Amino acid sequence: MSYTIIHDANEVVVGPRESTGGAAGESTESTSTADPPDEPLLDTIPDAAVVIENGTVVATGAADELTRDYPIENADTAIDASGRCVLPGFVDCHTHAVFAGDRSDEFEAKLRGKSYQEILSEGGGILRTVRAVRNASEDELVDRLLGHLETMLEHGTTTVEVKSGYGLDVDTEQKLLSAIDRAAERHPIDVVPTFMGAHAVPENTDADDYTDTVIEQQLPAIADQGIAKFCDVFCEDGVFTVEQSRRILEAGIDHGLTPKIHADEFENLGGASLAAELPAASADHLLQSSEDDIDALINADVTPVLLPGTAFGLGGDYPDLGPYRERGVVPAIGSDFNPNCYAQSMGFAATLACVGVGMTPAEAILGITTRGAAAIDHDERSGTLKTDAPADLVILDAPSYRHLPYTYDVNLVETVLKDGAVVSGG
Repeated sequence: MSYTIIHDANEVVVGPRESTGGAAGESTESTSTADPPDEPLLDTIPDAAVVIENGTVVATGAADELTRDYPIENADTAIDASGRCVLPGFVDCHTHAVFAGDRSDEFEAKLRGKSYQEILSEGGGILRTVRAVRNASEDELVDRLLGHLETMLEHGTTTVEVKSGYGLDVDTEQKLLSAIDRAAERHPIDVVPTFMGAHAVPENTDADDYTDTVIEQQLPAIADQGIAKFCDVFCEDGVFTVEQSRRILEAGIDHGLTPKIHADEFENLGGASLAAELPAASADHLLQSSEDDIDALINADVTPVLLPGTAFGLGGDYPDLGPYRERGVVPAIGSDFNPNCYAQSMGFAATLACVGVGMTPAEAILGITTRGAAAIDHDERSGTLKTDAPADLVILDAPSYRHLPYTYDVNLVETVLKDGAVVSGG
């Protein structure tokens, strides 16, 4: 029998407790209050071990029991996790990680008082990155993305969604998706590609005309290319209206792409309601969403995704956790890594989820594991260490999951396993 065993861990986080909801992330223990939940949200095992066969978790439990059934000396690989915490690999469900150019000066401009919208209206922001990407070779984009993926892996991310959207024309959008695909083939992280031709309106172009271009030219070409799994739209004032977003996302569905949507970041135009109507896999940002919007998302089984790194980077407001808590729902947490939010660590995203949004450490862990997996339509065992789950694990140089958001100025991730193999640290 061939197996890997991680043994004598101080704590193993298996995943959400059964009473706190499955794939929908809803709690049967909800007390209809915005206060932190009294019941434990995570299924944790002290003095534990995890056994892996053929890239899959086959057993998680007390170390003394599992090491009798799976002796350490007989294992192909045995990892002593004494004094350490073992977690599911982190799932980053929202990034724009393939890009070129540098926008560090815009960070300084924001500190001087310029808003995101002002920078964009002056040809900066997304449009500036578009120009850099159009001038970059595909090989350059692949190399840059591989560097970002390696940093993410070292910080515990084992699955990441990566959007296109810095092309805004057929050729460059295909170049971006090809770069995503090529990087995914060369790196152990699972990369989930999303087409986002509707990320911004190109310079000297009307939004209605560009919407037609996305539908009539880009989507057929992207579908023929066969790389993208999702279609995303930036539904926001000054970008795409609800009706334009609906047309693009419905056309994406016709081409076999599952919808996602950037919604209600700066203004509530109705993007979250559109996500529920379609329904989308996720609705992301949601800073201005109403309680009715949140109800609609939950009822439609659309995963809400919060991006606290964006608020941190922009010096803006964090989303209100209260409506989600009142409904017994834990939102997903994404990094939103992009040139405007240069954060590649899901541990830091968890810190911001706690300090900025007000999540408990357990809620934040669910946000960057199980709930992140739900936002990219992975099955309910993804982001867990349950039996038959993918053997994607993170070993922290710390005794408990609470240390991940608590210790935010260093990387606590010591070892990362992907499909049961050590791919970082160790």
